[in-house]
Amino acid sequence: MDDQPESGTALDRRAELSEFLRTRRARLKPQDVGLPEYGRHRRVPGLRREELAQLAGVSVAYYTRLEQGNGRNVSAEVLDAIARALRLTDAEHAHLTHLAKPKQHKKKPAGRTQQVRASLEQLLDTLDAVPAYVVGRRTDVLAWNRMAAALFGDWAELPAGQRNWARLVFLQPGYHELFLDWEQKAIDIVCQLRMDAGCHPDDPRLSALVGELSVKSEQFRRLWATHDVKEKSHGVKLLRHPLVGELSLRFESFRLAGDAEQVLVTYHAEPGTASAEALRLLASWGTDATRAGRGSTAPR
Repeated sequence: MDDQPESGTALDRRAELSEFLRTRRARLKPQDVGLPEYGRHRRVPGLRREELAQLAGVSVAYYTRLEQGNGRNVSAEVLDAIARALRLTDAEHAHLTHLAKPKQHKKKPAGRTQQVRASLEQLLDTLDAVPAYVVGRRTDVLAWNRMAAALFGDWAELPAGQRNWARLVFLQPGYHELFLDWEQKAIDIVCQLRMDAGCHPDDPRLSALVGELSVKSEQFRRLWATHDVKEKSHGVKLLRHPLVGELSLRFESFRLAGDAEQVLVTYHAEPGTASAEALRLLASWGTDATRAGRGSTAPR
């Protein structure tokens, strides 16, 4: 990934914390948390700051400072109370903690090039009937096997800096056609980038990526403004491949024990289904399937 642009300033952690808390508070209504709703017309969407502070058991002034981005000296216990009051998911709770209490120990350089172990690349090659790839920080695609290229397009044809799920999904028209539920795929990508931003607000490549997508894609800007975070470890993706038509594939994600910033993703079909037969055909066609897939999923 050495040729990926690194321009761009770091993301503003205080602004990220402020907007995250504000958007989480705005999605809750008093009746959602057992509070009475006084008056027909509320000037703010969702809970008021004083209502949230009451639920969390902190003063309004304290919570206000936190929502203004001042997380200095906030305790884990207070963050837990606020997370419960806001009904945060585990991923959202972790994101709040990263924003409010960034780790102080020495980190690996934020903009470093990520490397995939040779043994893991060998493992990918042995999965000759299973589309599989490794994705890293910023949704960079770091390694993949022949079946992944047949299914998603030949990433080897792209410059290293363009092998990135966010750039592919938001900037390449072919991926709109490939994913039948493109909106959900786009949401998943943005949620992952938000989590990365919480962990690494000082990453210049991440900042540059967010800036590029914000300029070039209105859809990205809309989703980025929601401040949603989540981590999907498994699920189903519906695809429309130019050679074999529609497929329903289950995906599984495995975060690597040796490097938590790398995730192995695999796809498979239910045995005996049309999708399983389609994958078998892709495997048997080999490089021919990769070339055909390139026509739909590569940049144009």
